[in-house]
Amino acid sequence: MIKAIVDYFRSLLLWELVQGLRLTGRYLFARKITVQYPDEKTPQSPRFRGLHALRRYPNGEERCIACKLCEVVCPALAITIESEEREDGTRRTTRYDIDLFKCIYCGFCEESCPVDSIVETRIYEYHFERRGENIITKEQLLAIGDRYEEQIAADRAKDARYR
Repeated sequence: MIKAIVDYFRSLLLWELVQGLRLTGRYLFARKITVQYPDEKTPQSPRFRGLHALRRYPNGEERCIACKLCEVVCPALAITIESEEREDGTRRTTRYDIDLFKCIYCGFCEESCPVDSIVETRIYEYHFERRGENIITKEQLLAIGDRYEEQIAADRAKDARYR
């Protein structure tokens, strides 16, 4: 009976509203946390997955052996691979395209690759200005891999310690 009376008076006094306003007031006068992007950057998670890259071996040969596991495992069907056999009997890709509009950055392609060829870098600042730029070709992926190889190798070494 007493609980019902207390609940009745709380509903008349709008107790939940008072509690909400108290919480709002607490944060209204607190120090604001604002990042002045692009001058300041927020810290990235070590598990962040950004723009894709294809890696090469130290001798300059591309790592991808055209096994097509990344194409098969991609849930968004964003990867297209075509391959052919070379004179020495090995297979290599002739076409390796990733549609970044379809990609959901799940990392399955990276995990399925047996030779650590396709990786997702830390790059998150990229944009497209014209139609068709969202499809990244093999040459572009290799160029990204060549440019950021040191960072990719360091991330992979750090990642191996946690596994």
